[in-house]
Amino acid sequence: MADDSNIKELRRRMDGALEALKREFGGLRTGRASTSLLDPVMVEAYGTQMPLTQVGTVNVPEPRMLTVQVWDRKMIGSVEKAIRDSGLGLNPASDGSVVRVPIPPLSEERRSELVKIAAKYAEQARIAVRNIRRDGMEALKKLEKDSDISEDEQRRRSDEIQKLTDEHVKSIDEALAAKETEIMQV
Repeated sequence: MADDSNIKELRRRMDGALEALKREFGGLRTGRASTSLLDPVMVEAYGTQMPLTQVGTVNVPEPRMLTVQVWDRKMIGSVEKAIRDSGLGLNPASDGSVVRVPIPPLSEERRSELVKIAAKYAEQARIAVRNIRRDGMEALKKLEKDSDISEDEQRRRSDEIQKLTDEHVKSIDEALAAKETEIMQV
């Protein structure tokens, strides 16, 4: 049946929106060190911009410390500069071939700011899910208008799409609540 593949496609797209939100949340700094914190950092390497993960290995040796094992020693200065200029509020220091990045504790003001940013990311994910729902609903209306499906079938499929949307919005809200708790934890 054609509607099963349509529903699967909508589910895949909504799952993608949820995964994108989780990646965004991974880049938000909490009080603890996480390798995903440095994912957005781009390093000037060999005349081009490269993700930090392509010039070194990021590790978490302790809860408030990240280390970057740089593969090419000549790149250490560039890696330090990229981390310092990334806007994450981090101050790296190198000791030969390893760049150490201490994670300072967050102030209450900064925590509140991060919660607002997380809420903004969650709202963008909700909008993406609603846009996917709209696309699905428009496709159903077109099928009914073209007499490919009955009005009852269109209603049944619409209910399925709405249920799928509600599930994904609920998952987004749960992910936001968990991230807020993580950020506010001292």
